[in-house]
Amino acid sequence: MPEKAPPSIDPAAAARWHALASEPSPWLHEEVARRMQERLSWIVRPPDNWCHWDPVRGGLQAHATVAAGLPRAPQWIHETSSAAARAVARRALEPAWWSAARWLGPRQHFAEPAPASMQMVWANMALHMSAQPQALVAQWHQALAPDGFLMFSCLGPDTVQELRALYARLGWPQPGHSFTDMHDWGDMLAAAGFAEPVMDMERIILTFASPERLLQELRGLGRNLHPERFAALRGRRWKRELERAIAEHLPDAKNEGRLALTFEIIYGHAFKPAARAPREQRSWTKTKAEYLAQMGANPLVKQHPDA
Repeated sequence: MPEKAPPSIDPAAAARWHALASEPSPWLHEEVARRMQERLSWIVRPPDNWCHWDPVRGGLQAHATVAAGLPRAPQWIHETSSAAARAVARRALEPAWWSAARWLGPRQHFAEPAPASMQMVWANMALHMSAQPQALVAQWHQALAPDGFLMFSCLGPDTVQELRALYARLGWPQPGHSFTDMHDWGDMLAAAGFAEPVMDMERIILTFASPERLLQELRGLGRNLHPERFAALRGRRWKRELERAIAEHLPDAKNEGRLALTFEIIYGHAFKPAARAPREQRSWTKTKAEYLAQMGANPLVKQHPDA
């Protein structure tokens, strides 16, 4: 599949955002990582080692949760955004020299993993902000050893649908770039050489006490990467108008006095097959039943108790 930029992403803006990674990790990213870690328990054979790809924005707290479930697996911590972010990752994740974890725990490597060396690549909430997602998926595939697997999450098309509708009502340009559907991600994984891509999604509704708090949260989650976004700085009058419109049009029907935004979260995992294994060329799971059926059919994956 030839490399192409996703719909409505400005590569220069995406590169600037990627370079700005800093702590603390966004709350939503930490929550998504916690939920993705629950899916890791369905894997029958734990990985012998693993790589946390871009942990500063993906979830520094979540790293400890994943590591606790893999107490003997060496860790590769690969932060790609900037030297400053790499320093943040080391400061946050490296145990103190006097702690037992430093001497008795698994080895940590703050470096890019060698090709075909990882049993698991863990990449949380990064793919939807990449201007070259196929290249990023290819990097994950290259890092994995045969029979290793990828676990990732990202935002889906229904994210902040309330805000998109509000901007359209006001006749403003889109508030953000478009997000890719989970079935397209599954097809992209298969095209990159992954086998048995398994996709599912859920919607998380966050509520906020004020328009100011809602906008503050959105700034921590990302930027508007749309090429046709407003090209200059907005003024205070426009900001007051936006806050007024949010207060008027985004109230939560279930929580009086709160404002609501929907986030569609896509989860995916896929295996890197051995060279002799045939590749599966379809993406999976349009419904939860199909997802659980596929999970149960894979000999390396436990049957989920809901099945």
